Amino acid sequence: MSTPELPVTFRPTRTRVVLLSIGGALLAVLTALSLMLESFTTGDRITFICTGLLGLGVLGLLSRPKVVATEDGVTVTNLTTTRRLAWPQIVRVNLRAGDPWVYLDLSDGTSLPAMGIQTGIAKQQAIADARALRALAEAHGTGRSTT
Repeated sequence: MSTPELPVTFRPTRTRVVLLSIGGALLAVLTALSLMLESFTTGDRITFICTGLLGLGVLGLLSRPKVVATEDGVTVTNLTTTRRLAWPQIVRVNLRAGDPWVYLDLSDGTSLPAMGIQTGIAKQQAIADARALRALAEAHGTGRSTT
């Protein structure tokens, strides 16, 4: 398999679109309801709008994961953390049957989930992205493939 050109960003685009669309719709519906219902007080309206904003924020957080590969290494952005790895730190790229996302086996013996490549809505895209990241790890570092 040929390796993709660097830099490359792996992101679950369909999942991101769905999550942000639902968040925007939730905010719009709650805002419209709060303004249309005449029995609501100002505090009720503020609560409804803030609930919509909170929902949008949570769904935005869930849409944050990505994996960015550059010549220097890989940056893994998960829900609340970002970790920068040099290519030699990545020993193996795994996406086994039933895994929700890719796992990176690291040279220090730990494993790091890379939620930017996930099987949720677009399983075939996740498999292709995992293979591309595996090829990059083999080409730039000490990575070795597993089947």
